Amino acid sequence: MAVLDLQEQEQVDEFKAWWSDNGKWLLITVTLVIVGFATMQGWEFYKEKKMTEASILYGELEKQLTSNDPKRINDAATAVLDNYGSTVYAPRAALLAAQVNIESNDVPRAKSQLEWVIKHAEETGLQSVARLKLASVLLDEKKYADVLKLLDEKHPESFEGLYADLRGDVLNAQGKVDEARSAYQLALNKIDAQSRYRNLIQVKLDALGGAK
Repeated sequence: MAVLDLQEQEQVDEFKAWWSDNGKWLLITVTLVIVGFATMQGWEFYKEKKMTEASILYGELEKQLTSNDPKRINDAATAVLDNYGSTVYAPRAALLAAQVNIESNDVPRAKSQLEWVIKHAEETGLQSVARLKLASVLLDEKKYADVLKLLDEKHPESFEGLYADLRGDVLNAQGKVDEARSAYQLALNKIDAQSRYRNLIQVKLDALGGAK
């Protein structure tokens, strides 16, 4: 065995002292980093797996749409919401099912699904679509105050024309002609010039004596 000189021995002794004081914490830190990395990798794998499974179920829902069977469609949508409610597929599934339920006059279920989207969807576009659909349902029920409350919620600028149009419908139904006219005019200004939807808004505006 090589004999250490005095300087080398001092360095060894210093390292032993440092290791005695800090070695345990260094090992813990390294272990935590390794475990953290493994956990992150595992979480990413788990999320990817959940997304894949959710996409498969959502595909089944889309297939069921061709059946025109509300029960089968709702069962498929419920499977997505119950098992993969945190994925992007859940609010889309709820919107599809809600539209089917509106058309089949199952209004309570449709309202529940639309409220779920408004509460849980992370995409403001999906929330805005759900609010419009729910507002239309409430308009049919003559719940004007509730409709206006929904329409007052913050929404992307791209939805302003649709929101203004529906607000005009509410105000018109309330007999507030001047306010309805202003809302329709705003809708007309906001809707894309190439959209055929402008024709419907123009008809409503003309019926109130609005200028082109």
